[in-house]
Amino acid sequence: MPRFFDHPRGLATLFLTEYWERFSYYGMRALLILFMTAPVAGGGLGFDVVKAGAIYGIYVGMAYLFTLPGGWIADRLIGQRQAVLYGGLVIACGNYALAIPLIETFYLGLALIVFGTGLLKPNVSTMVGQLYGQNHARRDAGFSIFYMGINLGALVAPLVCSYLGEKINWHLGFGLAGVGMTLGLIQYRGGWKHLADVGAPPPDTSSAKRQLQVSLGLVLLLALPAVGLGLTGAFKISATGLSKSLGLMLVLIVIATFTWLFRMKGWTPVERQRLVAVLIFFFASALFWSLFEQAGSTLNLFAELNTNRSLFGGFPAGWFQSEEPLFVILLAPLFAWLWVNLGRWEPSTGSKFAAGLLFAGFSFLILVPIAARTNNSPLWLTWSYLLVTLGELCVSPVGLSMTTKLAPARVAGLMMGFWFLSDAVGNYIGGTLASFYHSFPLSRLFGTVALTAICAGLGMFLLVPSMKKLMGGVN
Repeated sequence: MPRFFDHPRGLATLFLTEYWERFSYYGMRALLILFMTAPVAGGGLGFDVVKAGAIYGIYVGMAYLFTLPGGWIADRLIGQRQAVLYGGLVIACGNYALAIPLIETFYLGLALIVFGTGLLKPNVSTMVGQLYGQNHARRDAGFSIFYMGINLGALVAPLVCSYLGEKINWHLGFGLAGVGMTLGLIQYRGGWKHLADVGAPPPDTSSAKRQLQVSLGLVLLLALPAVGLGLTGAFKISATGLSKSLGLMLVLIVIATFTWLFRMKGWTPVERQRLVAVLIFFFASALFWSLFEQAGSTLNLFAELNTNRSLFGGFPAGWFQSEEPLFVILLAPLFAWLWVNLGRWEPSTGSKFAAGLLFAGFSFLILVPIAARTNNSPLWLTWSYLLVTLGELCVSPVGLSMTTKLAPARVAGLMMGFWFLSDAVGNYIGGTLASFYHSFPLSRLFGTVALTAICAGLGMFLLVPSMKKLMGGVN
């Protein structure tokens, strides 16, 4: 059987698919809040920071929220393989819509990328897990290699998309992101032969089709009156109002989803125990991503407004978005080698998560002394991104691997969607914090974020023995 760095050959197909999807996502993300806050005379939308932060938080939160129905659709209807294909097509269309200079196509493009990401993101990760056995020795290393594909795309995209968008035309940057997703789809479809039966559709879809019809009917029943009232002017629809509604909805969805999962029939006592462990990791992950996602929100604004970028004649603020993935590419092989070669001395999943939160907290703590100053050295952001990268390598690939190990095969896609719901919560919080950039002292904002993560990391270390018991023999 063909191999890829001594891993299944299908890993290369999924690696390149995720590379181009992340090229598309991070290329567009590097531009989004800067485009919204840029003056109309400069080709931007001229939004104030409060409105732009609210829209950004809604977008990044919804992109990961929709991984929950995306995982369900794959598990119960079309399989992960088809879900990734259709999701990529919708993402590409969304980016091409953003390339059209109209406010209507701007919102349409964001909506399409949200739907497409929900289909693609959880299911490509689930297929990586399906390439390996439950306790395969190279499983975590495989996810680390896969994670390098994510970060290669995230490294290249801001360099080219930010230059096109900030220096030439915003819409050219968005269009290039769409071209990247199109190339990813061509590669993905050509590599299906290396996936064998991975991601195949379920044998019986009749019950799921009925459930989907009922769900869509309920959504329309609830949504249409609200849209109608908004169009008639009965109440005003605003970005900040929608952002607050999304925050409340996320809380309710987390509670409802976990309650539903826990009450599902067919769980063994060990599986229920592991579900509790997943919930604890869920909250730790959400907190971590609320710090990480500020790369595209508060830290992107910090690069634009508070950082000296005179080098190379004034480089784009979005170029800082490439530093974190560059550090991942340099360090991920070291972490993959470390997890394999530590053997019985390898830290538990709980210890890795605790370390990740501490690194993320320190990444903001070092910015507190210089937060109130303008014209700061670019090295401050560089050090911040290095620290959060160390945390990311302790949380993200480990969390993906942990979810595929703890989730029963019958609900693998759904559980991956639930795991990405933690990204939705964290992304929403991290994105929305940009709304406070001008109304809240930056030193206090960064300090509060830092201390919250550090305290949570220390608490997570205390829970490590309990987490080992809950995980029932899975490290």
